[in-house]
Amino acid sequence: MATAIETEAIRIHGARVHNLKDVHLAIPRDKLVVITGVSGSGKSSLAFDTLYAEGQRQYVESLSAQARRFFRQLERPDVDYIEGLEPTICIDQRRSATQRRSSVGTLTEVFDFLRVMLARIGTLHCPGCGKPVKQTPLERIQQDALDLPDGSKAMILAPKGTLSGAELREALEKLQEAGFLRVRLNGKFYELDRFGGWQGEGPVTVDLVLDRVVVREKSARRIRESIQLAEREGRGSVILFFQPPGEGNGAGERHEEATNGTTEKNGAGEHAGWQERPYCTEFACPDCGVQMEAVEPRDFSFNSPYGACPACDGLGQAERFDPALVLPPDDFAEGLLASQSFVGSNFFAKRLREESKPFFAERPPLSKQAWRYWSSDDRRALLRGTGTFPGLATAMEAAWSSCTRKNALEEMAPFRGEVPCGECEGLRLNARARSVSLHDLSLKEALTLPIGDLLPRLREMAFDESEAKIADPLVREIVKRLDFMSRVGVGYLTLGRGVDTLSGGELQRTRLATCVGAGLVGCCYVLDEPTVGLHPRDDENLIAALRDLQRQGNTLVVVEHDEAMMREADWLIDIGPGAGEAGGMVVAEGTPEEVARSATSLTGQYLSGTKRIEIPSRRECEGAPMITLAGASANNLRNVTIRVPLGRLTCVTGVSGSGKSTLIHDTLARALRRSLGERAPAPGRFARLTGAAGIDKLVEIDQSPIGRSPKSSPATYVGVFDEIRKLFATTKEAKRRGYGASRFSFNVAGGRCETCQGQGVTRLEMNFLPDLYLTCSECNGARFNRQTLQVRYRDLTIADVLDLPVERACETFDAVEAIRRPLESLRDVGLGYLRLGQSAVTLSGGEAQRIKLADQLARPDTGRTLFLLDEPTSGLHLDDIRKLLEILQRLVDRGNTALIVEHHMEVVKCADWVIDLGPDGGAGGGRLLAEGPPESIAACPESHTGKALRAALDR
Repeated sequence: MATAIETEAIRIHGARVHNLKDVHLAIPRDKLVVITGVSGSGKSSLAFDTLYAEGQRQYVESLSAQARRFFRQLERPDVDYIEGLEPTICIDQRRSATQRRSSVGTLTEVFDFLRVMLARIGTLHCPGCGKPVKQTPLERIQQDALDLPDGSKAMILAPKGTLSGAELREALEKLQEAGFLRVRLNGKFYELDRFGGWQGEGPVTVDLVLDRVVVREKSARRIRESIQLAEREGRGSVILFFQPPGEGNGAGERHEEATNGTTEKNGAGEHAGWQERPYCTEFACPDCGVQMEAVEPRDFSFNSPYGACPACDGLGQAERFDPALVLPPDDFAEGLLASQSFVGSNFFAKRLREESKPFFAERPPLSKQAWRYWSSDDRRALLRGTGTFPGLATAMEAAWSSCTRKNALEEMAPFRGEVPCGECEGLRLNARARSVSLHDLSLKEALTLPIGDLLPRLREMAFDESEAKIADPLVREIVKRLDFMSRVGVGYLTLGRGVDTLSGGELQRTRLATCVGAGLVGCCYVLDEPTVGLHPRDDENLIAALRDLQRQGNTLVVVEHDEAMMREADWLIDIGPGAGEAGGMVVAEGTPEEVARSATSLTGQYLSGTKRIEIPSRRECEGAPMITLAGASANNLRNVTIRVPLGRLTCVTGVSGSGKSTLIHDTLARALRRSLGERAPAPGRFARLTGAAGIDKLVEIDQSPIGRSPKSSPATYVGVFDEIRKLFATTKEAKRRGYGASRFSFNVAGGRCETCQGQGVTRLEMNFLPDLYLTCSECNGARFNRQTLQVRYRDLTIADVLDLPVERACETFDAVEAIRRPLESLRDVGLGYLRLGQSAVTLSGGEAQRIKLADQLARPDTGRTLFLLDEPTSGLHLDDIRKLLEILQRLVDRGNTALIVEHHMEVVKCADWVIDLGPDGGAGGGRLLAEGPPESIAACPESHTGKALRAALDR
């Protein structure tokens, strides 16, 4: 077998992290290296806990002691040594606690560049009237006046604002006392010493005439001084009113007409054809007179008080009453809010009915229409108010804030939730920041347009010579990042999309865009399954993008199961042969072709075709009862109608952004929950739902964590730890000592070790070094006190049991059905390697989803349950996928329905029914391309899924 070139390799000697068994390995540098193996074999232990951890440690230790205090340092891995290691960069799918405030734009740094462009060459608009507000230096105004054609007549005016009544009279008197001679009122010129008073009604626009001059070379000084005076009198505003020579009717002719004993110069006579240029040396609206400060990059940061929306503090969301919960789409009938949502909430319903009477008095027909048929303007008017009605949202918040009755607050609480901020509409920025545009691109468009649509807008934007000096380098950096994201299949995302709403694969590819923009070379990038959530159509683009990063002089180490990625690798490392204690060894390494020829490699057997996932011998969907969702049109869906056969395995496919999540999670699942009588957010817009009577339960199984506390574990989630504690309480020793089940909980004082509070470790702060976690000296990591550990079951303490892998625990508790059944479910879904007490925070999204699936498998069901899964193949080896399909088929064989949103063609080809959306993402998707057995999807020429599925069916 070929070996990596020793002089150009990262050499790992004696890696023993977690289940790794003294691994010795040479990884070629500046290559695309893929590490694969079955789930739990030790891939992540090698790539992240060994390679990345040591690279980060070496880099941080090269810094000064003061600098190290600002870095989160990883624990030194259990390895003899690693040679030839470059600086490492980890791009995984884990989320940080601060990412609620992050967006796609901030994570990729695109918004940082955009903020500079907006501040330096953006156009500020008046928040009141929407007109552009520009700042012109005084020197520029003077030069514009001097650049008028020689002989031009000009007047220099200073705007004094809009006045009326006594305020107007007082202002004119002061101007006359100050020695000024002329004013312009509502566009007409008057001499102050002959002005008899304004006779009209309403507000008057007042402009003070500072000078009347003919533009000549000898008058340059006079013009400059007059403009300076106008700038002071107009508080930064100046009006240049002029007529080029040879234009107009009778230059110098005076047209006078008597008005209340005064002399008025009629603008319709003498000043016909004159031109007017308003200027402002400060940011002020020429119409409204509203003054604003110059914008700076900080004014566009929603993490800064200068730019954040004051209503939501820059989060884009606020805890408010959710209209989707308060106003169900089908139940808004005559009598106002006689909706089932208010059953048992008498206080709340009565208050809202009273508050809303004026609204329906003006629009009586609306009281008979379901909420879903209302226009967006009518909805906005009801929620935000009109001239005679303060708005239902205001009324709801007032009812909440003024209520002091505990039972009434409890009744109202279920209707509250995180909703888009009504002030900034989710943009997170204040009104001033939102009023700035970049040429014809508004800030709202920049944040809400899909990246695939924003990219051409930026590329086609033309800048003048002065703007180009600022914009060109910034646009270049922005385009580089957005182009990468578009290429790797996330062009449907928007810059304003919150990072906390991204899937693991989307998050990782977004982080990659930042690395591409940084342009680093000589680094080792460690990636965690970047193909998660990616349609096979986009695999080629992702691989090409990674190749670009590698060709720049970087080493890419990718933990991956995707067959296309493995076949494209320069070097493939297979870890195994099994999971947990049965893994941790290098089974095979070399080129993909060499690994495929290895008889000992499970991965190689699937690559060579020796092993494969077989296509079912028959698919029976004809005549099966169907759930039909008709007319789905939320987000980018285009009046989609789908059918889901009951008692069958159905896959929903389509490229990223084609509308799968909107259709299944946001529309179908919510509609089904409401049809089952459960409370759920309002589903996306659809026409009708039929066939829901064929199910009696909906179970959604996603990749969210099974617990956020380190003390949560697989054993606690599936409920076996309670049964294990009860079992220990029945032992003779426990009964003799009087111990109950609570004695064997590490969350309760009494049985746990009080020195470490049941954690098993104690933390020692090391100042500029990473915090050191030491095994508790009292319990030696067992988490329980000495008395509790003296109780044994089959010679095992409670601490020994928590350290058991699921596989061995099944054997240990074989005679206890309440414990054995959930453990067997965990083993059957491929999690036999997990330890019962393993912390939930160390589990991947795919492992969390399979634990939830195992929990459901262990429970009795009626055979009429619909299981909804979201990409359950995440993190699974092909052999694990085969096991998963067997589990899903068991559910279906019991009469249940399995509905899966999935990209993996090995799963799709085994489905009974496939629903394919597309053809592309965002605006290019949202259509039903085909539905039926996999063979019918493969025959659809327009479907990208069909092309990939044809290859899978032919294997």
